[in-house]
Amino acid sequence: MVVSVLEEMRIRSLGVIDDAVVELSPGFTAVTGETGAGKTMVVTSLGLLLGGRADPALVRIGAGKAVVEGRVTVPADAAVALRAEEAGAELDDGALLISRTVSAEGRSRAHLGGRSVPVGLLAELADDLVAVHGQTDQQGLLKLSRQRQALDRYAGDAVAVPLAKYAEAYKRLRAVTAELEEITTRARERAQEAAMLRFGLDEIAAVEPRPGEDAELAEEAERLGHAEALSSAATAAHAALAGDPEDPEGIDAATLVAGAQRALQAVRAHDPALAALSDRLGEIGILLGDVAGELAGYAGDLDADPLRLAAVEERRAALNGLMRKYGEFDRGIDAVLAWAERSAVRLTELDNDDERIEELTAERDALRAELGDLAQALTDARTQAAQRFADAVTAELASLAMPHARVSFDIRQTEDPDGVEVGGRRVAYGPTGVDEVELLLAPHPGAPPRPIAKGASGGELSRVMLAVEVVFAGTDPVPTYLFDEVDAGVGGKAAVEIGRRLAKLARTAQVVVVTHLPQVAAFADRQLLVEKTNDGSVTRSGVKVLEGEERIRELSRMLAGQEDSATARAHAEELLATARAEV
Repeated sequence: MVVSVLEEMRIRSLGVIDDAVVELSPGFTAVTGETGAGKTMVVTSLGLLLGGRADPALVRIGAGKAVVEGRVTVPADAAVALRAEEAGAELDDGALLISRTVSAEGRSRAHLGGRSVPVGLLAELADDLVAVHGQTDQQGLLKLSRQRQALDRYAGDAVAVPLAKYAEAYKRLRAVTAELEEITTRARERAQEAAMLRFGLDEIAAVEPRPGEDAELAEEAERLGHAEALSSAATAAHAALAGDPEDPEGIDAATLVAGAQRALQAVRAHDPALAALSDRLGEIGILLGDVAGELAGYAGDLDADPLRLAAVEERRAALNGLMRKYGEFDRGIDAVLAWAERSAVRLTELDNDDERIEELTAERDALRAELGDLAQALTDARTQAAQRFADAVTAELASLAMPHARVSFDIRQTEDPDGVEVGGRRVAYGPTGVDEVELLLAPHPGAPPRPIAKGASGGELSRVMLAVEVVFAGTDPVPTYLFDEVDAGVGGKAAVEIGRRLAKLARTAQVVVVTHLPQVAAFADRQLLVEKTNDGSVTRSGVKVLEGEERIRELSRMLAGQEDSATARAHAEELLATARAEV
């Protein structure tokens, strides 16, 4: 089932194309036309939509810019749709609109879902949208990481189960290793930090400050520093209220208030208001007596001892020293006590480094051993799947005019003294195991297997890719495949087999093929003709869907170079009938 479909592309001022619309089908679309008509511009246009390099030479002569627009239907929960939405793009009725503009001066702009985006984002989305296989441009399975991913999907649960366990252990090992390295590489810094904290805590412990002590001492120092003035003031105030024993003739406040109360006492019975005032004078007299008594006690208790004052100032100096070093001076001694509490916790952590290093080292070694076992299981599963894959692809190539070609996988590991132990060797490891997976091709007997990008010509490479994609059909998540010149250098029966396999691949994905072979085009669900006008350009009407008689005429031209040849027509009709019967 195809989850995403490239519905159409509009191409303006690109190469020989003036303004044309390419309508694609969900299944197999064949793009045909005479040599030089602009078929390869379809591949070029798609490459631009996928974030390919913008070449100003592609801009049509006389135009200021070239524009390619594409419409791709994507499910709302697909990874492509979610990534596009993260970038601010919006879906248009379930479709993602992609636009790429290239100016004649070489400037390039990209738009995704109505939002301007970096060209790199298009390239990021390309891996999940389209796999391109052509003479000069190969994407997808030529990437080693993609070959490993495809092989893992082909293997199924045999790889998926140990790979999930491996990934979990690998993630934990990374975390443990990072923490261990942080502790050991910063050992000197941490030791210095511990020494500083220990010195500060010892200094604070020697002083033994109490919460709020600095405020209490400040009050006491203020009082002791003005003891004589305070004593004189309290004595004078007491004499004014209660009298001075050394001055019996003096008048004090208590005597005056008592006399006032006696004056009212004699007549209070005649007026309640005056009686109330008399009572209030009695209360004042009592209050004056209380204050006078407290003043006498204050004056008697006031300590003017200069030794005590010196001791208080010395204590305050010690507290101030702590506040300057370990606290915020305006917050007082309480900030110092808070620092000491935090530092004691941190010092405990630092003092436990040796014990933590031992724990982490033991866990790291256990995880590395576990990774080694899981990596071996992954290698075994991949090796078994690779053999099945090689046999299947080799069988496909035999029907694609490459009867002597053989495909295999090179599954290898790299020696690394710091790696994990697998099969008695220390090898490098990563998030997906220890294996480097590479697809190899031996095009003929006696030829050594070489990486597919180096072991085949352009046309052979496209056929290898086709065989691989057919074998991987249903396991590789890319929904659209574009083949350019997949039929280069073949004809006859081999061309029919290529068409048949493209049709097979189109059952699970969208397939677009640029071809010059009628045997291939006949298997397509939709055939597009690219044709020039008299002035040598391709216009909107120059890329059209061929139906019925038009399609037979184009297949006849591809067969014999003559649209009206009776023999070619008969052969074209036979090709279509054969293809439809098989599809």
